[in-house]
Amino acid sequence: MKLKLLFALLVFQVSFAQHRTCGMQEKQAQIMSNPVQRQASLEQQNKFNVELQKIVSNKNGNSINAVIRIPVAVHFPAVATNSSLKACFRTLAQSQVNTLNADYKGTNADISNYTADASFYPGTNTGSLQVEFVLATQNHPPGTGLVNGDLAVTFGTDFLGNNDNDATWAGYLNLVCRNIGGGTLGYSNLGASPSAGDCVVINKAAFGSGSGCTGYVPGAPYDLGRTLTHELGHYFNLDHTFNGCDGANCATSGDRICDTPALNVENYDCPAAGDVMGCSNYALTMNYMDYTNDACMYMFTAGQAARMLAWYNTIAGEFKSNVLGNESFFKNDFSIYPNPNKGSFTIQFTSNSSNDNGVKVFVHDMSGRLILESNFENSASFNQNIQLNNAQAGVYLLTVTDGEMKQSKKIVVE
Repeated sequence: MKLKLLFALLVFQVSFAQHRTCGMQEKQAQIMSNPVQRQASLEQQNKFNVELQKIVSNKNGNSINAVIRIPVAVHFPAVATNSSLKACFRTLAQSQVNTLNADYKGTNADISNYTADASFYPGTNTGSLQVEFVLATQNHPPGTGLVNGDLAVTFGTDFLGNNDNDATWAGYLNLVCRNIGGGTLGYSNLGASPSAGDCVVINKAAFGSGSGCTGYVPGAPYDLGRTLTHELGHYFNLDHTFNGCDGANCATSGDRICDTPALNVENYDCPAAGDVMGCSNYALTMNYMDYTNDACMYMFTAGQAARMLAWYNTIAGEFKSNVLGNESFFKNDFSIYPNPNKGSFTIQFTSNSSNDNGVKVFVHDMSGRLILESNFENSASFNQNIQLNNAQAGVYLLTVTDGEMKQSKKIVVE
């Protein structure tokens, strides 16, 4: 009996390791079959298309100079263990967040491989987002048992019953690690909503990197945390690169990104650059949105980064702004008034910061172009009028920082 059980386990492990599988398409089909969810998704996509066009038409670049900080919560629904094992899971969660930060910023060590590989892909450049994923530590939702200073990591209390959203955690980027079944490594909505408490689900054998924790050990060849890099791309509205060879406009067909060579078949394992032919060009097999092994995917393209930035612009206001530790720079009385305004508004807050670096104010339009940068002296009661001369009507992102701590809010110019 033991030999049969061992054999069955080995068969499962081998089949699990052979090919990457992603459940995004099944999840998206489920959403589109629900009339209410379908309508909400279509409305978000319409807003996204407006933001994307702003970025595409922006001749000054696509990147926001100020770093985007996104609050993260990690959930282990099936785990209720002793304190030492919980500490292990918190370390595992942080290892996964570290991988996300490197991959999305384009600071991962293996991105240097593109120096040699780029000759196969003329017109395709690596892309990055000025983003920082941070485990939340403040103002946790009531009833979660967490207090200020605790990392937003839960055990056996949230996203139960295999749920893919939880209203308790609305406003966070939620990462759920559990046994999905069927060999699927992970999935997310194609364009997710923080305000709905949406999450990215990752199989417990493909979460994080290193030695893992009891029952949650990352398994080769998916042991570098890049399953989440792939699935989070879906969260930020990236489709798979292997979406067809119909020959239509690259901006409206396939993955709708023109600097990812069109494919109609996914790639597995670890092909070398230039080994696989796509529809008319070599397949970008090292792209995070293909299906190759963790060790053999290492890049987003500039076009993918622009698309993700457009989705972030669409949902930015849905993320909570008071759950990260360094937000203590500002008390709860942070205000901008009037908002909406005509290009003139006042920033007011009480600072409990001892830093003498001064306060910097940045204003970007929603394509990422810097509109204003001003420096002011720090004071216990900060009250400063800001003038956006010749600003066109629209939505802008205001960022206020003393160099260590930061607050960001949207403002509307009429």
